[in-house]
Amino acid sequence: MSLLTLAISKGRICQEALALLQQIGIAPVEDVDKSRKLILETNQPNLRLLIVRATDVPTYVEYGAADLGITGKDVLAEYAGSGLYEVLDLAIAKCRLVVAGLPGVPPLEQRRRMRIATKYIETTRRYYAARGEQVELIKLYGSMELAPLLGLADRIVDLVDTGNTLKANGLVEIEQIMNISSKLIVNKASMKMNSKNIKLFILQLEAVVKH
Repeated sequence: MSLLTLAISKGRICQEALALLQQIGIAPVEDVDKSRKLILETNQPNLRLLIVRATDVPTYVEYGAADLGITGKDVLAEYAGSGLYEVLDLAIAKCRLVVAGLPGVPPLEQRRRMRIATKYIETTRRYYAARGEQVELIKLYGSMELAPLLGLADRIVDLVDTGNTLKANGLVEIEQIMNISSKLIVNKASMKMNSKNIKLFILQLEAVVKH
């Protein structure tokens, strides 16, 4: 039986994905939190795990270093490659991608071109282009809430779960761009070459997700 490699995003997605895998009888042989290994064997001899940064999961899958991957819809929406299939919504690590800012910002037509800070450049560009609005985008990688507070940007586009961080920094949610959850993705070539095993894995996960 061919060996399958499953790339999983570090952090919250990893924890929730491992809980899903446990339900179909798959578990790493070492504690993911304690191990320094990035490639982990599982109790299934034909499946190993690759623990990587969320933004790298689609790249590992597209170029065949991993057959399958689990990462957030936010990452996939930014990814420009075409060598993978998005096959299953796992309904884990749920949150929202939103536009937020300080309350009382005037409408766009009364101001200069609006400045938006985000790490989701392509998603934000598409969102405003679909509305016929031109905005200036500033790429940041973290601490997004600082941008409106220090006058760097008028608004931010970022992931929100409870909204407590926005509230703590005096920001409000203005619009929702999309709901986010984690997806199972598959390398296109692997789907052809190892179709039987991959389809079985997908069906097992699907049964758990829909239960």
